[in-house]
Amino acid sequence: MRLLFVLLLALGIAGPAFAQGREPILVPDISEHDIVLRQGFTGADLLLFGALLDPSGGRANGAYDVVVVLKGPTEEIRLREKERWFGIWVNADSTAYRSVPSFYAIASSRPIAEIVDDSTAAIYELGLPWLQLSPTGSIDPGEQTRFSAGLVDLRQRQGLYAQYDTGVTVSEDVLYRARFPIPSNVIPGRYVAETFAIADGRVITSATSEVLVRKEGFEGVVAEEAEDNAFLYGLFAVGLSLFMGWVAGRLFALV
Repeated sequence: MRLLFVLLLALGIAGPAFAQGREPILVPDISEHDIVLRQGFTGADLLLFGALLDPSGGRANGAYDVVVVLKGPTEEIRLREKERWFGIWVNADSTAYRSVPSFYAIASSRPIAEIVDDSTAAIYELGLPWLQLSPTGSIDPGEQTRFSAGLVDLRQRQGLYAQYDTGVTVSEDVLYRARFPIPSNVIPGRYVAETFAIADGRVITSATSEVLVRKEGFEGVVAEEAEDNAFLYGLFAVGLSLFMGWVAGRLFALV
């Protein structure tokens, strides 16, 4: 009986200590897992929300910052710089990137600089200054930095890149939510939302969820054929252009 009492007493002391040492879990969700790009699509609002819980299902011990990142499919691009020569804008220097996210948005419960140091931000790509754009070829590092800054600025103005400091609302240290506007010029593909729980400058845990952006109807068929049968699609586009030009010529001849 005494042994049982000592065992229960030991568990009573060790239990809370063990619970305090457990890492929390994230339970993320998204308001829409399927966004359809139809004719006249003007954009959408995507709500990313979830809970930060103890593995037992209760409230997680401690206060955490929450950062939510939404990335679109990557793409290869070539960035060209324009220069004005004798009043005419012409192509000048250029650089290529092997893997650039077509869409990137980040929201955090506090400014990123107040949550993590630069090294951690660079490892997890937390913030526009820390995006890994994967340039190809050899180019002067200073020029590469200038091109990368120009690319980020261009996409910010297009609404494809965004950073929302204090964009995450955390309620009772359990529930969180962030809202991202999705512009009409996003490309179809698989978008990944990653949520991070951070404490004392360290990423404690993370979780991912997905959104599928797709085209539907005639636009979807055209986009699918352009990807699957690029050669035939090119021939069709050239033939259609010639036919439309011939029709326009005949109409002008009748006037």
